[in-house]
Amino acid sequence: MKRFKFNYLLIGAVTVLLAVALWPSIPWFGQAENRIAAIQERGVLRVGTIESPLTYTLYQGKQIGLDYELAEQFAHYLGVKLEVTVRPNIQELFDDIDNGRADIIAAGLVYDTQRSQHYRAGPAYYSVSQQMVYRMGSPRPKTLAGIKENQLVLSPGVTSLSALNKLKQQKYPDLSWRIDEQHSSTELLQQVVEGKIPFTIADSVAISTFQRVHPQLAVALDITDEQPVTWFSALDSDDSLSAALLDFYNRLNSDDTFARLEEKYLGHVGDFDYVDTRTFLKAVDAVLPELQPLFEKYATELDWRLLAAISYQESHWDNQATSPTGVRGLMMLTKNTAQSLGVTDRLDPEQSIEGGSRYLKDMVAKVPDSVPKDEQIWFALTAYNMGYAHMLDARQLTAKQKGNPDSWADVKTRLPLLSQKQYYSKTTYGYARGHEAYAYVENIRKYYISLVGYLLEKEKQEAQELKYAEAYPVVAPVELAIPSFGPFPLGPFSQDGGLEKNHSAWPNTLLPKRPQSP
Repeated sequence: MKRFKFNYLLIGAVTVLLAVALWPSIPWFGQAENRIAAIQERGVLRVGTIESPLTYTLYQGKQIGLDYELAEQFAHYLGVKLEVTVRPNIQELFDDIDNGRADIIAAGLVYDTQRSQHYRAGPAYYSVSQQMVYRMGSPRPKTLAGIKENQLVLSPGVTSLSALNKLKQQKYPDLSWRIDEQHSSTELLQQVVEGKIPFTIADSVAISTFQRVHPQLAVALDITDEQPVTWFSALDSDDSLSAALLDFYNRLNSDDTFARLEEKYLGHVGDFDYVDTRTFLKAVDAVLPELQPLFEKYATELDWRLLAAISYQESHWDNQATSPTGVRGLMMLTKNTAQSLGVTDRLDPEQSIEGGSRYLKDMVAKVPDSVPKDEQIWFALTAYNMGYAHMLDARQLTAKQKGNPDSWADVKTRLPLLSQKQYYSKTTYGYARGHEAYAYVENIRKYYISLVGYLLEKEKQEAQELKYAEAYPVVAPVELAIPSFGPFPLGPFSQDGGLEKNHSAWPNTLLPKRPQSP
């Protein structure tokens, strides 16, 4: 799968040119007759979206998602409150625009010619391709000619319809598909996993995210090349909303907000490993329940799921784990680190988790305050893996190469350079196995994403079973179990010589593209 990037140069150039062209003729702060003035007078920005891990979802009572965060910041930019309406499918989002119920729809929607004829597109902020998926283990078609009647099911309003109509006209006259008016694209992905339908089509980022929880979902065919993702609003002679969006995007591009959001929501996309993900999710069901109370007890201000992901990366939740270098236990503590933390038995699960958690918090506290709070953990984990001093070297190298030393997206691409003489010879602390540190942190992030998504789905499943049980109290809840998870049953922290200590970096992550030297 291709790496997805915000098109910073294009956003910046197009934004400046269009804003300069539009702005002089749009005094939208002073006129009540344009769209921006109406939004400000109302005091509310109405945004329509679809629930998905990437666009908008609720996690632990908090609203999260790439489109949600962008919409929230745009509302703040306009000085109004944000009102989010979640719809079951794309067609209903566009209906809201047609009927004046939404100012903007923000749901990871792809720009295409047909949509642009009826709706106004905003700036593009990342790109995706459309892919057809199937359940691993079932027959995989080599081309669209292998699709039989009623096998391909789509959600209303998806952009892949345009591509399919063109392919039907030009190459596959017998191609057919069915529109499911009741289910979103995400729900259809779930139906493929459950074996209820053979195929559906979704965008590549949504598929990659879904695979972290359902690794049995596999890509059969690419339907389109990469396409830009954008927001949409009503198309008329009023350009005030477009002008405001252009200025807003330009500001986010200038202050690196786009880079941080890309890293947060798209940094894990690609490099999917079916076997590793499947093994991890099996361990979530078989091993984690016994350890979860300890992770919850000692995580305190950290998310216990993140602490669990770190432990899995270190030991695969094997409390007897021992490395050739002598690190041991669930958190793979070195003997010296354990002694400094007061841990007397590294193989004792509670002592290991408590000590590892405490050391992690101490390392986070050492990360410079200039690093955004939600990214400090990645810098701290890098320091765990290869030593705090080498993490500082990576920041220094990033600055020398005109990158942002406070941005994890910039710093992580420099980590592998610390093992190359032309770079480490110019650093303060010298050689480090930075490529392992890169893989170490990226793997933890992937395990964390999988764990959060998997547990969230289990919570939803349990809530649905309980709802059914209340409706039919004579039936035991276990009899109403709904299969939603396919085939699955439901030393760190130390620096050798004061500088470096490497941990397990399971090889399921590719190295980043090498940044250009200054």
